[in-house]
Amino acid sequence: MVSSHPTSLVWLRDDLRLDDNPALSEAAALGLPLTVVYVLDEESDGVRPLGGATRWWLHHSLTALASALEANGSRLLLRRGPAAGVIQALADETGAAHLFWNRRYGLPERTVDAAVKEQAGKNGMEASSFQANLLFEPWTVRTGAGGPYKVFTPFWRACLAGADVREPLEPPRQLPPPAAAKDGGLPRSEELDSWDLRPHSPDWSGGLSETWEPGEQGARHRLEDFLDGPAEDYGTGRNVPGVEGTSRLSPHLRFGEISPFRVWREIRRHFPHKVPADVGIFRSELGWREFCWHLLYTNPQLATRNYRPEFDRFQWQALNTNELKAWQQGRTGYPFVDAGMRQLWQTGWMHNRVRMAAASFLVKNLLADWRIGEEWFWDTLVDADAASNPANWQWVAGSGADASPYYRIFNPVTQSKKFDSAGRYLRQFIPELAGLDGKAIHEPWKAGDAAGYPEPLVGLPESRERALEAYAKLKD
Repeated sequence: MVSSHPTSLVWLRDDLRLDDNPALSEAAALGLPLTVVYVLDEESDGVRPLGGATRWWLHHSLTALASALEANGSRLLLRRGPAAGVIQALADETGAAHLFWNRRYGLPERTVDAAVKEQAGKNGMEASSFQANLLFEPWTVRTGAGGPYKVFTPFWRACLAGADVREPLEPPRQLPPPAAAKDGGLPRSEELDSWDLRPHSPDWSGGLSETWEPGEQGARHRLEDFLDGPAEDYGTGRNVPGVEGTSRLSPHLRFGEISPFRVWREIRRHFPHKVPADVGIFRSELGWREFCWHLLYTNPQLATRNYRPEFDRFQWQALNTNELKAWQQGRTGYPFVDAGMRQLWQTGWMHNRVRMAAASFLVKNLLADWRIGEEWFWDTLVDADAASNPANWQWVAGSGADASPYYRIFNPVTQSKKFDSAGRYLRQFIPELAGLDGKAIHEPWKAGDAAGYPEPLVGLPESRERALEAYAKLKD
């Protein structure tokens, strides 16, 4: 039950920031002793455990958040276990009268939140939730018939035609002191290292550490660098993997180290008179993120079930171990695909143009079930989230909403010649091909001995024809 000396409790999840954090701001405004907690919940029904790359990111993001809170007179409490029980136990321990969190949109997470809110009410604790991580919450964007959108363009048009995006909240000027437990001391916090989020034996995270700065400060640096640099040429630069033409904000958004409201506001501040057309294209990519969460909200099994049920009849082919490993390790014999898969393994991220080519090769040239690729990306991407990852895989496979038609098959050689004509990206991640000239590097099997680089796993014309035959059977 609530103590006669009430306190507040903020439960952070995918919102690891002080800036534009409505739950934290509302709690701070009360001025009551404040407990800020992160719960590592891998046990509640349906909650998907994090992959290896996102676990690495989470460790460093929590480290950065803890430092930021301490600098503002607070602390980060860490607990592990089923969230509903952990939150209730902590509320009892601290005598919390108020519980705050920012809303989540996956069904397992919403189920947990609903249970926590119900239990809070029974115990006399006021639970309040807020919009923090999506510009447009899924239930607020509906077709004229009242249903969910299935195509991106009218979805985004409806979003932009509605209420203007709210202004982001500034971080609290002062955080109340941490709440004490019933015994008078501070509540016990688990040690972050005991969660074993970082890899070891072997430690494959060296490239991640060299590439990323997890945390709120790293997110702001990424946004500033993007707006000061490639933003105005984003329309073309985003397609060229050999240059820094994208924002690389995706992992920071995934963990809520920066809010989409802050990104939206900074774009306006940076371009006060008129947003350039290319920057508008970038904003539409934020729209695709919103659309993916819109899809997941109404299709909770997006990562395991075809959005288009006719694909339940599609005859995916079972890969042998060598074929799967060749794709995972970047040894398919097609440099554009292989460079992307190696970039993924080394940095935990892959350029979006190359993601589409690598995914298309798996599901169309190899006829592998898209869920195989989705699971691999879930484990290896630092920006893997529950909505965008499966939605994008289903888009490529043709089984998703507003999907690329199944007969649209990315040719990795054509993609390579068009978007990396000089081979800059290929040479960066496939050093054994560095000695080939600009043309030969795209088709090294034509150049004779390529320093041990593998022969193509499948022929492009033959595998394309096989895919089209499989699609034709689906139509019939």
